This record gives sequence, structure tokens and C-alpha cells, in this order.
Amino acid sequence: MTTDDPAPAGVSLFIDADACPVKEECYKVARRYGLPVFVVSNSFLQVPREPGIERVVVDAGPDVADDWIAERAGPTDIVVTQDIPLASRCLERGAQALASNGRPFTPDGIGMALASRSIAEHLRSTGEVTRGPPPFQASDRSRFLSALDEAVNRARRRV
Repeated sequence: MTTDDPAPAGVSLFIDADACPVKEECYKVARRYGLPVFVVSNSFLQVPREPGIERVVVDAGPDVADDWIAERAGPTDIVVTQDIPLASRCLERGAQALASNGRPFTPDGIGMALASRSIAEHLRSTGEVTRGPPPFQASDRSRFLSALDEAVNRARRRV
């Protein structure tokens, strides 16, 4: 399969990988369910050499990795990302989107998340110092594993 091919029919897992702290957890769940995984970044990342795990390196540039994922993710797919606009695009296509702390992005909440992001971006552009996300904890990793497992089961019911 080349990086230009659409994801195969069934449930696929797309990882917005450049800053993803839960790649290993994604591989673990994907192995359990036999899911294809697309690890998408704009730089070379080490990924396990296993059938079903595909490294996709896209050109550098703003939103190139996001575009690759958003163009391919569909109603039976799961996208792991911290990027709120990417999550919004994937939700519009019917895919599920999960943050690395296990928080699902939902159609009901994505508008507020986009608005909050926009406000924070504006404050930073005016020189305001804003706090980033809280440090990633072991409890976030555990919550993510549980949320991903639930998302896979929801997606499998859609197939």
C-alpha cells in the first residue's frame, strides 16, 4: 500500500504523530484488534516494523500531515490527535477523534474547543503568557487506553 492509497475498508487508526505521546499505546490496541495504523508526520519517526503499521512521511509545511489524515479518515476510523482543527475536520467526515489524554472530541464540544483555541491564540499573539496543557500523567495514558478501546469497539459496530 502506498501513502496515496485510501485506508482499507474497516476500522483504521490514524496517528497525528509528530507530538503524540501515546504511539506505543496505539500500537498495542491496534495489534489486539488487528487494525491498520497510519503513523503520519512531516519528519522521519521510528515505528515498529510490523505488518499493519505504516509510516507516512508527508512534505513539510503547515497542515500537510493534517490534510493527509483528514482526506482519508472516514466513519469507521479513529484519529489520535491534539490538533483541534484536525479533530474537527475528522468529525465532519464521521471519524472519531481522541486526544492523547483519552478525551474524545465530539460534535457537540468541538465548537467550544475551537473557540477556546482561537482565544488562546489571540492572547498569545498580543504577548499574553498562557499556560499550556498540564503535564502528561500515567493516569492520562491509562485513560487513553480505555478510551481507545471503547472507540475501536464503537467503530467496529459501524462496519
